[in-house]
Amino acid sequence: MQEKMRLGDIATYVNGYPFKPEDRGTEGLPIIRIQDLTGNSYDLGFYNGEYPSRIEINNGDVLISWSGSLGVYIWDRGKALLNQHIFKVVFDKTEVDKQYYVFAVQHKLQEMESKTHGATMKHIVKSDFDNTVIPFPSCQEQHEISKKLKLIQCIIHARQQQLKSFDTLIKARFVEMFGDPVQNNMNWSQTSMKTVCSKITDGEHGSVPRTIKGHPFLNAKHIKQDGTIDWNSITYISEETHEKIYKRCNPEPDDILMTTTGTIGNVAIVPYVEPFSMDRGITLLKTDRQLVSSAFIAWQLRFDAMQMIMNSNVHASAIGHLFLNKVEQLPVIIPPIELQDQFASFVSQIDKSKAVVQQALAKDQLLFDSLMQQYFG
Repeated sequence: MQEKMRLGDIATYVNGYPFKPEDRGTEGLPIIRIQDLTGNSYDLGFYNGEYPSRIEINNGDVLISWSGSLGVYIWDRGKALLNQHIFKVVFDKTEVDKQYYVFAVQHKLQEMESKTHGATMKHIVKSDFDNTVIPFPSCQEQHEISKKLKLIQCIIHARQQQLKSFDTLIKARFVEMFGDPVQNNMNWSQTSMKTVCSKITDGEHGSVPRTIKGHPFLNAKHIKQDGTIDWNSITYISEETHEKIYKRCNPEPDDILMTTTGTIGNVAIVPYVEPFSMDRGITLLKTDRQLVSSAFIAWQLRFDAMQMIMNSNVHASAIGHLFLNKVEQLPVIIPPIELQDQFASFVSQIDKSKAVVQQALAKDQLLFDSLMQQYFG
């Protein structure tokens, strides 16, 4: 029978310091918050004063965010100071392969999520965290397992970077053909989004009961920054509920979906899939195909949607929602349709290459997930 150990028996967990807003300056050591770990913040603050040595972090330290967004990270950005709601892991209780520990905790995050407490800011109670159990083979076995998982993880990362390079190539082609759409430095004709769309609408505003199976129901989180739709995490609604929403929205292949809640400006083109419905966090744009190419408009939005929104004085509300009347006001450049079609053809060819890489990535991810379940499930 394989040995197991509680996380509390493997290491000591040092919580960060509750820095106040007035502590954050422009000089000293960076203060690392959860959003700095997740990449959701570009507003790095610094502290230039005395601090307890326990909150100092350096390259190689393992950090665990236990409030709001749960995650485990190996720090690699130099000396810094740890804010509250993040543990620094001190391996002072037993010998353990650090990378193995990180993979094991990653796998347990879903279990920890089910134990989170708090109505608004979810957090793990320390006793629940300490009592979380992971398989604990010999250090040699840990090393072999982590080595195998790390190799697959590196392959996954390389494929993800390859997909990003495809998008970079498309953006470069867009600029070559049309310039910067925000600055309109090629002086193309310009109009509003409403003018080039036959329909602009959003999804269901009210509460929608989910079902085990039925029709897919999308929200803003399903539209990814790279222009793909995460069908794997889709929830479902009944035929009756779907019909009511679908009749109003009627999403069809080649329509544009744009997120207008949360992360505003993620854009995807509707693929040929079974009929689906969506909530108000997604705006659907049916373009007038005689005026514009859907691929051209989608990439114009993806080029820098938030910059376009802010430069046009079209702001999201205080709660982070871009309303339909504001989407209608978004400025759009209108080059000749022949040029737009050339660009759309180029995108189509690149998308074929992307599809090959995405299929390989999906297989690699499936292998990684199955091994994680085998080792830590």
